[in-house]
Amino acid sequence: MLATNSSQPGVLEETEVFVKPTFSGPWKVVLWDDDHHTYDYVIEMLMDVCQMSIEKAFQHAIEVDTLKRTIVFTGELEHAEFIHERIISYGPDPRMTSSKGSMTATLEN
Repeated sequence: MLATNSSQPGVLEETEVFVKPTFSGPWKVVLWDDDHHTYDYVIEMLMDVCQMSIEKAFQHAIEVDTLKRTIVFTGELEHAEFIHERIISYGPDPRMTSSKGSMTATLEN
């Protein structure tokens, strides 16, 4: 981005202004509800991907089912991207024939 600086009347100087993008946290990984994954899948996936206890994973399974979304991770961008990638590449739920892929997750800042 360029800004102008007037040190003398009638004289304009160009000055470069660098705007640093905001990559700092907290970033959130949001898991979205669907009808193609069981509670067991959600619990197992969260225990594996996010290293959650079974109790905490179960609470997220309830939350995603009732509120249609749940925040499963909050932190720095690099770690959030890692968690997000693992969720969206986890694969289908073998318990459901309608499950064709992983659950949907998004990053939010």
